[in-house]
Amino acid sequence: MPAEPGAAATPRFGGGHIRLTSHRGAVGTPTIRWGAPTAAERGPVIGTTATRAHRNVIGTHSGSYSVYRALAVAAGALKREHRADLTDTSPTDTIGPYPQWSEPATIVSMDPWGASVADVFAAELAAGLDIRPTIAITKAHVILPEITDAIAKGRLVPDGRILLASGAALVTKAAVEPVWWLPGVAQRFGCAENDLRRVLFEETGGMYPELVTRSDLEVFLPPIGGQTVYIFGSATDLADPSVELTARVHDECNGSDVFGSDICTCRPYLTHAIEECIRCAQNGGVGLVAYSRKEGRALGEVTKFLVYNARKRQVGGDTADQYFARTECVAGVQDMRFQELMPDVLHWFGIRKIHRLVSMSNMKYDAITSSGIDVGQRVNIPDELVPPDARVEIDAKMAAGYFTPGPAPDAEQLKKVKGRGLSQ
Repeated sequence: MPAEPGAAATPRFGGGHIRLTSHRGAVGTPTIRWGAPTAAERGPVIGTTATRAHRNVIGTHSGSYSVYRALAVAAGALKREHRADLTDTSPTDTIGPYPQWSEPATIVSMDPWGASVADVFAAELAAGLDIRPTIAITKAHVILPEITDAIAKGRLVPDGRILLASGAALVTKAAVEPVWWLPGVAQRFGCAENDLRRVLFEETGGMYPELVTRSDLEVFLPPIGGQTVYIFGSATDLADPSVELTARVHDECNGSDVFGSDICTCRPYLTHAIEECIRCAQNGGVGLVAYSRKEGRALGEVTKFLVYNARKRQVGGDTADQYFARTECVAGVQDMRFQELMPDVLHWFGIRKIHRLVSMSNMKYDAITSSGIDVGQRVNIPDELVPPDARVEIDAKMAAGYFTPGPAPDAEQLKKVKGRGLSQ
């Protein structure tokens, strides 16, 4: 409860001083050997704060939700010393280990052993180390009106295994928190690790001093959104290149994905991919949708909405030829999603081949193929699924070189493609 007016503030955490680090010396701290062939050799990732001597990473668990945990502690709703009871929380499906797990440069942004800590680090947990999973795997029914419509129109037929008559699709889903191995992340972005550490420290307002004071700590749990992967069919089939795989890697767009905003094609592309994944799984293959929280091209919703206003208010209206320019004017960059880290989750599933990739993004395609995964057919969104106001986006992307099976619009055609005004 808040203190009464005039009451003296009582320190809730004991002592009047503030520690500027959540770590102690490295003596006795479990070592992380990234890319080691077994969990025992690799060592546990310990991002909990109860015992500073055990911490062997920079940052804490839960990504951006670590701030909410801090609020809960500050409000007195959560005890700092709480330890998760992992009874019955084990994954519903066993994933790996696959060869990619022990290739240090192949997976650098997530912990391959993050779903199985209760098993592979049982001895360490019993010894008192507070190790938390960074991946959770469960089962679910996914119900979308677009899939119900596909059933009604005969494009999909319920089979009782992948798709129920109710329109529910049966899936395995995995939630993944970001766990960055800084040397590998720096290599992916073509910069020096020291430069990466310095910029991360400076651009977060000095949130993590250990980035620049503890070069011995190579693993960072960044305060960013993670990803959720939806699997249609058997998760173990993902690693078998002879089993047809239909996949989409989708970056979050709350306005479209959840509320159906028609200024972009995000939800239509997502639901189209889900329909393709269901069909593939029903035909003996497997489908995968990897959903990453990179709202507004990783620029955030505020910036995205500012760009919307700028596009709609500019002289001449919202035209396709100015689509990318208006974003860059506001944000300083056209896109900050930088797909370099995206393929990691595909490698975690042991994927070597994607037979059908539902995406028009060259950034995604190039990142996937450059990481060693073969891509067969690229599947674009059908024209009839593109909302009228999103024509600006699609035509601008096609003109910019994004994948399209047909001709790309020229400069004159782009000027003629116009979206609604703000008042319409």
